Amino acid sequence: MTLKTAARQVRENAHAPYSGFKVGAAIRTPAGNIYAGCNVENVAYPEGTCAEAGAIAAMCAAGEYEIAEAYVVADSPAPVPPCGGCRQKLAEFAAPGTPVTMATTGGKSETVTVADLLPGAFSLAHMDKP
Repeated sequence: MTLKTAARQVRENAHAPYSGFKVGAAIRTPAGNIYAGCNVENVAYPEGTCAEAGAIAAMCAAGEYEIAEAYVVADSPAPVPPCGGCRQKLAEFAAPGTPVTMATTGGKSETVTVADLLPGAFSLAHMDKP
């Protein structure tokens, strides 16, 4: 299965009764395993989760902790980038040069790197004490 197929399929399972904006995400690890996630809304909006976060949680639950590639798809006129929080989540598990493809259900896509999405990412190096 491709990342595109996994993301498009899981998007259909999104729980988005409030916004109607379904998002699917799939990530591949260096081992070649694919993990997918969809957005899950909650009537108390801050309590929902993004598709990227769901895919990352599935990866960690399976005992893997490195992203080699990511794919995000939504029904929108232009490819939708991950939110700020998900950019930081991707940066936690992916190298700066890791490709992230953002796509629409209509077939448009754009591929950037994690560093493109989050220049100057907060990292463990910022926590090192002299």
